[in-house]
Amino acid sequence: MDRDNVSLFEFAAGSPKPLTVTELTARIKGVLEPAFTEIWVQAEISNFRPAASGHLYFSLKDSGSMIAAALFGAGGKRRVAFDLKDGMQVLCRGKVAVYAPRGNYQFIVDRIEPLGAGALQIAFEQLKAKLQSEGLFDPKRKRPLPPFPKKIAVVTSPSGAAIRDMLNILRRRAPHLEVLVIPALVQGAEAPKQILRGLDAANKHDLGEIVVLARGGGSIEDMWCFNDEALARAIAASRLPVVSAVGHEIDFTIADFVADLRAPTPSAAAEIVSGHWVDVARQLGQNAERMRSTIRRDLANKRSLLNHLSARVVSPLDRLREQMQRVDEWTARLDRSLRNVIERRKLAFGQLTGKLEALSPLKVLDRGYAIARTEQGHVLRKRSDAKPGEEFSVVFTDGEAKARFT
Repeated sequence: MDRDNVSLFEFAAGSPKPLTVTELTARIKGVLEPAFTEIWVQAEISNFRPAASGHLYFSLKDSGSMIAAALFGAGGKRRVAFDLKDGMQVLCRGKVAVYAPRGNYQFIVDRIEPLGAGALQIAFEQLKAKLQSEGLFDPKRKRPLPPFPKKIAVVTSPSGAAIRDMLNILRRRAPHLEVLVIPALVQGAEAPKQILRGLDAANKHDLGEIVVLARGGGSIEDMWCFNDEALARAIAASRLPVVSAVGHEIDFTIADFVADLRAPTPSAAAEIVSGHWVDVARQLGQNAERMRSTIRRDLANKRSLLNHLSARVVSPLDRLREQMQRVDEWTARLDRSLRNVIERRKLAFGQLTGKLEALSPLKVLDRGYAIARTEQGHVLRKRSDAKPGEEFSVVFTDGEAKARFT
């Protein structure tokens, strides 16, 4: 007995120093936790227990194993976009943590999504009803888009077809519009964070007057990132108006309901944000055409009036020639009239001269008579008109002679 005890003591003395339970747990913790961070686990929900504190406790299991899980935080339940139930298939992201007081490990969840199209649809309807009840879909809360934006921000994949289609349309319809592409994943578990960061950057730095969230079509799983509750609340809180342009016309996401405007496709979003500019350009074109038509019509009317007036207006040179011709005609008429007057006067003068000559005393002298006149020029008609010895003149046809009465 003593030898056995001594042997046992000697064996223990030669062994490594024993660990306490706390030390062992700490070593296990140090090995497990760094090795299992940010991992995704597919499992079935079991033993779901929501706590009054807001923490969610449940188990994750499959056909062969089960692990305890928890989603901590006062808003834990709010961070899940659907109602958790036992038996639900889910996809959880989280890390492994060792709970030292009981010496067990558990999976600490920071994100949880339903698995399968049916479960996704249930989660979609649950979140939709929740946000609608809070008034996030209320049309009165939504802001109108600026009618004439000069710059827009598009949160999307820079290599996707959606942004190519949008840029082609915007270059054609509104080439002056500045477009800033904010790169973000639009599919997968990391997509909601990146889209949210892009939306936040656009608001903080005024990267556009409108923010467009865009991606092309796909399955419900492909577009599930636009059903994220945190993203939905960020859209509702955005200072800038948000246009949701996700998928095709038949696709709807939570972002569509919360956004200020839902565009059925990214191409439609490009047409919507540039629509007023196109209307203005069209109106300006119509106004310009009406102005051109009015100007052409006025010019034609003025040209017609000018031609009409020109036909009525006589050239100054022609008018001068016409007046000169009239002057010539009047001069000729005046000349003829003067000649006629002169001729008539000459004829009348000749007649009067003839009459005068016929009555002239000189004609009497030509017939052999003479005229006696006193020195004072009085004609002596009778012998008694002269005194004896008075001189007088006798006028003959060819001269005068002096004589004296005796």
